[in-house]
Amino acid sequence: MAQVLEFKLPDLGEGLTEAEIVRWLVEVGDVVAIDQPVVEVETAKAMVEVPCPYGGVVTARFGEEGSELPVGAPLLTVAVGATGGSSASGGDDGAAAEEPSAASGSGAASASGSGSASGSGNVLVGYGTGAPAARRRRIRPERNTAPAQPVFAVPAPVAAPPAPAPVAAGEVNGRRGPVAVVSPLVRRLARQHEIDLRRLTGSGPDGLILRADVDSAIRQAGEATEAATHTAAEPAVADVRTVQAGAAAPVAERIPLRGVRGAVADKLSRSRSEIPDATCWVDTDATELMAARAAMNAASGPSGGPKVPVLALLARICTAALKRYPELNSTVDTAAREIVRLPAVHLGFAAQTERGLVVPVVRDAHTRNAESVGAEIARLTELARTGKLSPAQLTGGTFTLNNYGVFGVDGSTPIINHPEAAMLGVGRIMPKPWVHNGELAVRQVVQLSLTFDHRVCDGGTAGGFLRYVADCVEQPAVLLRTL
Repeated sequence: MAQVLEFKLPDLGEGLTEAEIVRWLVEVGDVVAIDQPVVEVETAKAMVEVPCPYGGVVTARFGEEGSELPVGAPLLTVAVGATGGSSASGGDDGAAAEEPSAASGSGAASASGSGSASGSGNVLVGYGTGAPAARRRRIRPERNTAPAQPVFAVPAPVAAPPAPAPVAAGEVNGRRGPVAVVSPLVRRLARQHEIDLRRLTGSGPDGLILRADVDSAIRQAGEATEAATHTAAEPAVADVRTVQAGAAAPVAERIPLRGVRGAVADKLSRSRSEIPDATCWVDTDATELMAARAAMNAASGPSGGPKVPVLALLARICTAALKRYPELNSTVDTAAREIVRLPAVHLGFAAQTERGLVVPVVRDAHTRNAESVGAEIARLTELARTGKLSPAQLTGGTFTLNNYGVFGVDGSTPIINHPEAAMLGVGRIMPKPWVHNGELAVRQVVQLSLTFDHRVCDGGTAGGFLRYVADCVEQPAVLLRTL
């Protein structure tokens, strides 16, 4: 006799309370194995695939792609075990359900499946190996004389909650088929403008459809519509003007603040409301630093390993500066009214992705050299680009490095990444006229800006930190002397 078990959206950790369904990986009627990923969801921190702790047949899915579910809400139901189609002895036609009391809390407890089925190997929060069944339903097949049905051919349980019409993976505007889209923002934008993603050719890696592809399709559709309207309107210009004069005013577009954008908005708002921040900046001659980087990469040879990026050198300079000025590697316990100086430097760096701004964290950056930091930055950047960063890789930072120079701007006043105490901003490095050795010359100049929490230190400490960073940029030998 089969059991129909309900799998609820588990607690994905880091205090997350909801997630948005990006893509279903299974359909109703599919057979799934224990720990098989069944859905891809986007939280405020990362894009994750959620594995199902049960093995059996999917009988229902709850929620369409693009919808948001709270933690603990039903995600799907799975029929675990075999059922036959032989005639049942006695009783009315249909299915009789028996439900023992379910465990309370997010996700409830998992079931061990049918008699011999083993529990889940990868334990989710709220689910685990050997836990009692969350819900059990005994299903009595209809009485008939037909031959036995195949294993897992389970009739829909009567007591199961009604599910919305299932949406297949890759379904867009009622059309089925695989669509190479990762970002839910791209899907939403396409739905709003009635763009069929299946007709687009992605410009990203492996044909991935990016927002730029959708924007281009929207422009083309608008141009085509405008041309058709212009052609049709030529014989009756006066009538068109009359209609336009009486047309309703355009309605403002409302975009929900949720997912990564919502999390960023909450964190920035909290930073501004809690932290009395101040910013200081300095223009710096980065010519010697760029020359040192070129020498490092030339010494490695064509096959001597990955190149050292400028960001890695700046990260190494920051860790040395934080050793001299530990006040800036701290946080404030507002309840206890204490400054907490942190023993390790977990360096965050701002990365712009299709999902929005994220800050991956290089753990124990103070123990790494420039090459190691560069390799870790490259690894985390690739994970950010593909939306595969875990919540743990996006939290726990103690100091943030923000290279906004990649956007072609010289300076900025960064907002501190709460609950950290400081952030170093780096503008673009570009040739400018500069007085060098008493003469006017063209040098590679960069603007460095430091935003700091005025509760943890005063301007003298912040200025000392920034001046040391600038000295290391202008004369890399300064860093060598202090190593």
